[in-house]
Amino acid sequence: MINIFEVAETNEMIEKENLDVRTITMGISLLDCIDADLDALNEKIYRKIYESAKDLVKTGEYISAEYGVPIVNKRISVTPVALAGGAACRTPEDFVSIARTLDRVAHEVGVNFIGGYSALVAKGMTAADEMLIRSIPQALAETERVCSSVNVGSTRTGINMDAVKLMGEVILQTAQATKEADSLGCAKLVVFCNAPDDNPFMAGAFHGVTEADRVINVGVSGPGVVKTALEKVRGENFEILCETIKKTAFKVTRVGQLVAKEASRMLGVPFGIVDLSLAPTPAVGDSVAEILCEIGLERAGAPGTTAALALLNDQVKKGGVMASSYVGGLSGAFIPVSEDQGMIDAVSAGALTLEKLEAMTCVCSVGLDMIAIPGDTKATTISGIIADEMAIGMVNQKTTAVRLIPVIGKGVGETVEFGGLLGYAPIMPVNGFSCDNFINRGGRIPAPIHSFKN
Repeated sequence: MINIFEVAETNEMIEKENLDVRTITMGISLLDCIDADLDALNEKIYRKIYESAKDLVKTGEYISAEYGVPIVNKRISVTPVALAGGAACRTPEDFVSIARTLDRVAHEVGVNFIGGYSALVAKGMTAADEMLIRSIPQALAETERVCSSVNVGSTRTGINMDAVKLMGEVILQTAQATKEADSLGCAKLVVFCNAPDDNPFMAGAFHGVTEADRVINVGVSGPGVVKTALEKVRGENFEILCETIKKTAFKVTRVGQLVAKEASRMLGVPFGIVDLSLAPTPAVGDSVAEILCEIGLERAGAPGTTAALALLNDQVKKGGVMASSYVGGLSGAFIPVSEDQGMIDAVSAGALTLEKLEAMTCVCSVGLDMIAIPGDTKATTISGIIADEMAIGMVNQKTTAVRLIPVIGKGVGETVEFGGLLGYAPIMPVNGFSCDNFINRGGRIPAPIHSFKN
């Protein structure tokens, strides 16, 4: 039972500490929409999504008003479009027509984003996979709410370096295609290793083929809540520090569990998972970097940052799993540069570099996220950064991701403004030495020996 003290405590978290449910995401399978006729496929996709999600936004708003819990985003994820569209699409432009359909239905039902314009190519690419990947720049340039992701590696299969090379080129092409908006298209494109099937967060959400026909996944977020809790134990030892983070994560996750179950009941859609991730925003007091400073660092990026982040990530998971029977997605601490004011400040102060961020991704939930780089960065350099991050995920049996934004026309020392939850970012320098010969080898990097468990 929830007692009156817990109710008051939760209200305090919401009103003063930026506690919110970051997203309710409805996952929708498109497998029953597959058709060899492109027009029929698009019609089926539109109808399936509209009928499934037409009440999603209204339900989220009702729950938010009824329980007093802010629900920031309502989103949809769908079966990877490379799978759903493979039978009908003969050209990249055919796939773009599906992106337009997704964008149209997203507008109709009122969701913030729709994810799943995706391909899963960890071991190899089908013709449909490659066509979808090559269509991404046009698709993201011509749509507003569509998000795209490509899984290019896994612990079990290794890293598809042909796909890594292609994604370096596609990211640059997407930057060019959306250069009038400071290359914003790249903010809606993620490259994954070990992508989860049930991630509610954008831009990497898609509805995995092992999922039910429809499902409700919820992402909670409370960096401000954790920071405020840690302020009360400033100077205490690590045992007390860890206990405080665990107890706080438990309380935050309970709010997410409540919202998820209620949304599931009202929509008549099975509850999937709660994602425990601490997802920051540009708002003051809603920063993962500030939690790291509260743990004892002058700035994020100082010596000890990776250890502090590892501690934070682990305790969030330990506290969260006690509050929900079904925890999934990414679950841990996000470290996006543009979406976290503390990270922006650390980069601006010279405390945080791309290489230090890469080291931090060894112990956090995601990877190199929302990082703006010079627009003249070579495609092979981008592919090399992707390959490094995929290797971290592959070897450590964890999800890693890359969301780089080469901002056309801008260089180191300048900033780029994305607006809203995406915030703004300083352009970060990239290592200028070449990896061309490495990227151009082609083929696959084999899976590590510890992946062989059959």
